[in-house]
Amino acid sequence: MGEKSKSRGWCGWFIAIIVLASVVLAVVYTVKLRMKKSGDDDGAGPVPGPPGAIDKKYADALKLALQFFDIQKSGKLENNKISWRGDSGLKDGSEANLDLSKGLYDAGDHIKFGFPMAFTATVLSWSILEYGDQMNVVNQLDPAKDSLRWTTDYLIKAHPSDNVLYIQVGDPKVDHPCWERPEDMKEKRPLTKIDVDTPGTEVAAETAAAMASASLVFKDSDPTYSATLLKHAKQLFDFAETKRGSYSVNIPEVQKFYNSTGYGDELLWAASWLYHATEDKTYLDYVSSHGKEFASFGNPTWFSWDNKLAGTQVLLSRLLFFKKDLSGSKGLGNYRNTAKAVMCGLLPKSPTATASRTNGGLIWVSEWNSMQQSVSSAFLASLFSDYMLTSRIHKISCDGKIFKATELRDFAKSQADYMLGKNPLGTSFVVGYGDKYPQFVHHRGASIPADATTGCLDGFKWFNSTKPNPNIAYGALVGGPFFNETFTDSRENPMQNEPTTYNNALLVGLLSSLVTTSSALQSLK
Repeated sequence: MGEKSKSRGWCGWFIAIIVLASVVLAVVYTVKLRMKKSGDDDGAGPVPGPPGAIDKKYADALKLALQFFDIQKSGKLENNKISWRGDSGLKDGSEANLDLSKGLYDAGDHIKFGFPMAFTATVLSWSILEYGDQMNVVNQLDPAKDSLRWTTDYLIKAHPSDNVLYIQVGDPKVDHPCWERPEDMKEKRPLTKIDVDTPGTEVAAETAAAMASASLVFKDSDPTYSATLLKHAKQLFDFAETKRGSYSVNIPEVQKFYNSTGYGDELLWAASWLYHATEDKTYLDYVSSHGKEFASFGNPTWFSWDNKLAGTQVLLSRLLFFKKDLSGSKGLGNYRNTAKAVMCGLLPKSPTATASRTNGGLIWVSEWNSMQQSVSSAFLASLFSDYMLTSRIHKISCDGKIFKATELRDFAKSQADYMLGKNPLGTSFVVGYGDKYPQFVHHRGASIPADATTGCLDGFKWFNSTKPNPNIAYGALVGGPFFNETFTDSRENPMQNEPTTYNNALLVGLLSSLVTTSSALQSLK
């Protein structure tokens, strides 16, 4: 009896050990299989999730990039963090009995150009929606939302009725011959508007995109404000679509500064954002039915304040990545295919890689403000890579050659690193970052001491000074190098050395994507 019990006990333990070992082996096999599926070997990269370890380099640069929006603010400044900035433009809009004091100065001058300002707001919204969790980890989400709201407050006021939008404050012919601090401006600040008699489809549609995207940003934190933004977005899109006409044609004075090459891209861009904000199928049908007319399928383009096609193609791609059973999505395939073509053009080893890049690897398209295409391309590459990683699509094919999703992210990092100083010149193009950066930025406020009182013309003694700017325009991404990777740090060189708010909005998006291990929300709502 006792011997039998011992035998049974021994057999039972043996069987238990075998079962346990089988379970352990099964678990190990499953883990290895998952690691293989998600590992770098097949391009999937890390499994997306909550933000991971912080990359201090990008976190420091992001904090600086967001400071530039504080430098560019017009109006009665609240909680002003920039010691050399004060209230300015307080009477803007008064000739139309409007308060247009807020908003952002466009670049180194004091004009409020509505077209690029709206694009700035749209890109800043997109950055927050995609990477707000990463911004929050490094305490930059609130500053980003504050700058966005400062801009959309202005855009709301600039749209006093359904078919009227004020698109510019100030006259470049009056402003540009002056060199003075914005706080000292005494020149007239005339207003420019579009209406039913003078339509401007591209600027109305871009402003609609800005309002729609921002409505998503504030949907949870301020539902009333969000609803107001969405109401304006719908009105402006209707105005843009029903009263088609190019603002560059109808208001030829803008051609020298922000000339539009067409409005079809803005209509698609605005409709795409309105669909994300409302999930109203009407807007999805719009981009599907107007694709052949406006989308230039199969022809990769550069993303900029003037051309929104590449951005639209990437934005609509996220629907196909994350909404598998989306009704009305059949017309979106060409958008994603063209977005893939854009990505393949950016990958340096792709058979279809663009030749528009310097020997140092920087995407380079235009002498004037050359960094715009660099930073916009890198931002889109980060987004598309994250869409792939999150949806577990490991690879992208470029004319039959396979690339990992993580290689798009590596490309984005290469552009960011170039901007931050990893380039043949050894200089950072983000003011205040690193040991070497531009000292003579083409920027009126930065170049004149805060305690100096100047008029229109006597401020030129500061413009002509051989001393570095007395105020540092922290975070400003300047125009960038020439194709041969030369750069002249001079106030007389706005082509290379003037910053813009829209460049910085793209920079914020790019850096936010790189701050930590990145991922993509499957819904922006």
